[in-house]
Amino acid sequence: MIYGLWLSADGLASQQVRQEVIANNLTQVDTPGFKPDRVAFGERLNEYLLEGNPSTRLAGYENATGGLFPTEVFTDFSQGSIVPTGNDLDTALLDEGFFAIQTTEGTRYSRDGRFTLRTDGGLEHIASGGKVLDAAGKAITIDPNVPVGITREGRIQQNNVDVARLGVFRFEDPQQLQKIGENLYEAPGGAAVLTNANVRQKAIEASGSDPASMLVDMMTAARAYEMSASMIQMQDESLGRLVNDVGRIA
Repeated sequence: MIYGLWLSADGLASQQVRQEVIANNLTQVDTPGFKPDRVAFGERLNEYLLEGNPSTRLAGYENATGGLFPTEVFTDFSQGSIVPTGNDLDTALLDEGFFAIQTTEGTRYSRDGRFTLRTDGGLEHIASGGKVLDAAGKAITIDPNVPVGITREGRIQQNNVDVARLGVFRFEDPQQLQKIGENLYEAPGGAAVLTNANVRQKAIEASGSDPASMLVDMMTAARAYEMSASMIQMQDESLGRLVNDVGRIA
């Protein structure tokens, strides 16, 4: 009976983690370039299977599970849909990679291509206020009084002349990236590699967090949580009867 309580408690804890991740994804459904997080779960082996110790063997439970637990939270970097905006400085990535943004904490990376120009001509990342970097890792500065064109290869042009090139970088293992807020990622353990840009001007990449599917996932997780809670209640009542009723008859 106590074994069942432990399994149900594992279910509660696992579904709570799942709901927290989904809730965060739901808050970002309108954030351009946002990539949702997912939770992977694993089956915990019972003590007998884990250690092979005969003293922990319970007849009939040799192959029983040891419960469910979250193994990792990872980011889904699947390509999001492209939304036209008509803004000359909005830029959507059509392939893998990240824009490089210079912040007060160092270089960070983002899929959010909403840019604006400061009065001094510096290209700025709207979400964070950081400076947008070129392919050489330098802050991009252009003439704020001349119309801007951005080619599919990320070349920024004014009067049909190349004045800068957007820096687009990739990582061998994007899962090493850590979300730090303001639609930015930090790359503590992975070196950024310059890659060929594939962008679309006057558009942004929509959030990868789809509200309909996230709501379905949330309801599924909530039901699983309620089932685990109900199992705990049922087992608690059974234990109470065992102690109070059976014990009294004896």
